[in-house]
Amino acid sequence: MPADSPTILATSGGYVRPERGDLAFAGLVHHAVDLSGTTSRPRICQLGTANGDSRTFNAAFSEAGATAGYDVTHLNLFPMPSVDDMEAHLLAQDVVWVNGGSVANLLAVWRVHGLDEIFRRVWQAGVVLAGVSAGSICWFRGGTTDSFGPELRAVTDGLGLLPFDNGVHYDNEARRRPTVHALVADGTLGETHCTDDGVGLVYRGTELVEAVSEVDGKGAYVVTKGADGRAVETPLEVRRLLR
Repeated sequence: MPADSPTILATSGGYVRPERGDLAFAGLVHHAVDLSGTTSRPRICQLGTANGDSRTFNAAFSEAGATAGYDVTHLNLFPMPSVDDMEAHLLAQDVVWVNGGSVANLLAVWRVHGLDEIFRRVWQAGVVLAGVSAGSICWFRGGTTDSFGPELRAVTDGLGLLPFDNGVHYDNEARRRPTVHALVADGTLGETHCTDDGVGLVYRGTELVEAVSEVDGKGAYVVTKGADGRAVETPLEVRRLLR
């Protein structure tokens, strides 16, 4: 069942370590499913391109999906696409969830396989696009990344479904906030939407409609360039998810 408008959930979270097993879905993954409006058993496809399609992570994600009552599939691109028709497979989902890793490598591999254009059509068809870290930045024009090495740098060739830039792990890594501020101030990044760990941003079409969190006390922010040339950080109201 497609969402009633093109929907993206861009996050710095989604997972929790369970008492048993390796991985469980936290509130942000469940919220992505809720946003789809599905009334049947949810179908969620995970893409792990940014971490090289780790089969170990795929297995953990599948286990978490089974526990949650979701039908999970994986679109692997290494060593070749795992399905004959990627677009048809993605259009059959309620949610596409993109895992973290190297956003620079993810974007390059997606473009080789034409997924940049496919994802625009999938988004417009109402499949909820979501993900964490690299799986958040990819939907924007760009953001900050450690794809090129330990020093954070800008990536500016995102898919651009959302006409903003993105800052992830904003409270968890010491260089994230000052790097975003510097890149916005010098014009490398434009208006940048940032999430603390455990927080997600909901977009309907290209409009930011809500910030949500799976943990207490976390924030989301919009960073813009002020009239004096300095970065201006504006906190957003964040709604705590119930699960």
